[in-house]
Amino acid sequence: MAGMNRLAGRSETMATILGATLVAVLVAAACSGAEDTGRAPESDSLGDGSLGTVEVDPGDAVQIRSLNTITGDVAYLGIPNQRGVELAVADFGPIHGFDIDLGTRYDDLCSSDGAQAAAQTIVADEDVIGVIGPSCSTAAVAASPLITAAHMVLIAPSNTSPTLTSDLAGNPGLNHSVGYYRTSNNGLYVGETMARFTYDGLGLTTAAAIHDGDPYSRSIAQAFADSFERLGGTVTGFSAINKEDTDMVPVLTEVATGNPEALFFPIFQPAGDFLTDQAPGVPGLEETILLTDAALLNDGFMSLPQSAGVYFSGPDLRFGATSNQSTGKTPGSLLDAYGEIYGEPPSAPYWAHAYDATTLLLEAIVAASAVEDGTLVIDRSGVRQYLDSVSGYGGVIGTISCDSFGDCGSQKTTVIHHLDPEDIEASLANVVFEFAPA
Repeated sequence: MAGMNRLAGRSETMATILGATLVAVLVAAACSGAEDTGRAPESDSLGDGSLGTVEVDPGDAVQIRSLNTITGDVAYLGIPNQRGVELAVADFGPIHGFDIDLGTRYDDLCSSDGAQAAAQTIVADEDVIGVIGPSCSTAAVAASPLITAAHMVLIAPSNTSPTLTSDLAGNPGLNHSVGYYRTSNNGLYVGETMARFTYDGLGLTTAAAIHDGDPYSRSIAQAFADSFERLGGTVTGFSAINKEDTDMVPVLTEVATGNPEALFFPIFQPAGDFLTDQAPGVPGLEETILLTDAALLNDGFMSLPQSAGVYFSGPDLRFGATSNQSTGKTPGSLLDAYGEIYGEPPSAPYWAHAYDATTLLLEAIVAASAVEDGTLVIDRSGVRQYLDSVSGYGGVIGTISCDSFGDCGSQKTTVIHHLDPEDIEASLANVVFEFAPA
């Protein structure tokens, strides 16, 4: 349990994600011989055949896929997700005697183009039942319509944009697709948490926000601004940067004209590196408190000198006495296995969300399938029926229940205060605020 809250990871190890060390942990499977048919499984399994069925012949394997950011600037987020998927598949074991095949580990590049290209390749394989991913909201916006239209399911571990699920008032988000689910929290709660912390926790009444224009960043920044004003605060500025920007002085100078006491910037690296480094040197922002979100809650950013003093919102990582009800694995046992297999602790916070997302998918396949004359028949509508009805499922991240728009994860959000770039573990344990919806 010594690494319980340790997210730090070495970037050089990330480059070997598809190397031989990883192959050893995967569940080996033969080539798939499944066919998408109209044949219904036995009556005691879920589904009505309305979305078709997949047949897996004896000796073949159940096909699922992963889609995460495993190269580029945001690989620190996707690689732990990918590893969480691999660990879950290995721990879960066969389904009705049939192995599980992860096949190709697809890379969404944390971009619309990357996710769309990967999704098109995935849906071309009619044997695939479901996909774990993508890592980023902008990738999910592109991939979700394609994957769900193919009657597959998509379960995301780390994207939080409200547009992908709902406004929490009973209305679907702009980018909601039936068949999309996630174990990460809804970004509206993230914005609410950071607004409450700024206004109530820190006692500040003015704040500004900066986003980078993508669905994740803009929606989280907007949720913060809306919540802060609702609490009684004043939003002095709401500005945008480009992800490729390195000179943040122009936008920071614009923000400084409002004299904000706090600046919230839910953006990715490397833009976050430059913004944090340059903000204190802009007149009017010398004493402004900097706040960010889980996109920067990683070793690469937190080890930078300029990250000291920044407040981070993110999922509650104080897992406590939880365990995954499908595998029996606890956070401690999983972190031990993770370190032993991959040679480092997770580099970002959503590895456990990916683990639970995978076991949910596999349980759904179990519930929607049956063996008939030696062939495993999986009902696609039954997979969705199971996920739609998930309530009180015990996960590593806590109790999981899915609402009608696919929000399944624990919605508790915490704020940590990062004090020492040379002691990231201490900062991760330094929880200064928490919020959970009633």
